[in-house]
Amino acid sequence: MTEDVPATAPWCMAADPDTRRPVIVMPPGACDTHAHICGPFGVYPYAAERIYTPPDATWPMYRRMLDALGVERAVLTQPSVYGTDNTAMVDVLRAGGESLRGVAVVEPSIDDAALRSLHEAGVRGVRINIVDRHENRNVMVLEEIMPLARRIAPLGWHIEFLLQADAVPDLAAACLQLPVPVVLGHLGYVHADKGGVGNAGFQSLLRLLDSGRCWVKLTGPYRISGQELPYRDVVPMAHALVAAAPERLLWGTDWPHVMMKKRMPNDADIANLLLDWVPGVAQREAILVENPRRLYGFA
Repeated sequence: MTEDVPATAPWCMAADPDTRRPVIVMPPGACDTHAHICGPFGVYPYAAERIYTPPDATWPMYRRMLDALGVERAVLTQPSVYGTDNTAMVDVLRAGGESLRGVAVVEPSIDDAALRSLHEAGVRGVRINIVDRHENRNVMVLEEIMPLARRIAPLGWHIEFLLQADAVPDLAAACLQLPVPVVLGHLGYVHADKGGVGNAGFQSLLRLLDSGRCWVKLTGPYRISGQELPYRDVVPMAHALVAAAPERLLWGTDWPHVMMKKRMPNDADIANLLLDWVPGVAQREAILVENPRRLYGFA
């Protein structure tokens, strides 16, 4: 269900349109693995059941931001405002060609032909949102997920969960039963003021990383920090993830920073956080280039 004009879902702040050149020098092939395309609203209307309304954040706007950062590749993640209508994202994937990949949101009943069509467009994973929903249940029901996981496994896809790692019982055990890799965003979405690295859920996440079946995105620090930029309380968590499995970490801007509750950052500042989070040049290059190449199938 969609609507022609925004209704009751509150408007988000717009991303800073004037991206500065960052201090960090991005290596050739660097990839932003987490961004959302929203709009133009008149072409791609939002789902009526959404919980927020973003201003237009279009492909040309996003490409300008990437160019300012020096980032060549990107992975678009289907935003919740479109539900399971992936049209806006797929149109951009087709326009952007081999420099882009996507993570879709689909109905469990999607047929194999539709999955193949998404694959041909550049989709390489399915996103399952367990939080940031009206019901906000934060529960993983393995029996609901497994049939789709088995169907996308032959395509080489993964499942990306938006969940809080400290709030899902037996997260590691559930993920290890899935026949596909698992990706978690926002450093596991464990809030720094809940103990940070010492949080039992974060420690479980580190063990899951050690299994070799899980990837974590270094994204959205403002979503888990109790502070403003540069979100210093998140640094120990980033360091712990890097120490645990740098070969299965990814980086992303989380552009256009929807549902931002803090001051809107410039994306140059988001990029520069990597200098503190991943001080080692070789590890940083792997996170920016080699890791996304392996997971998303870039040439």
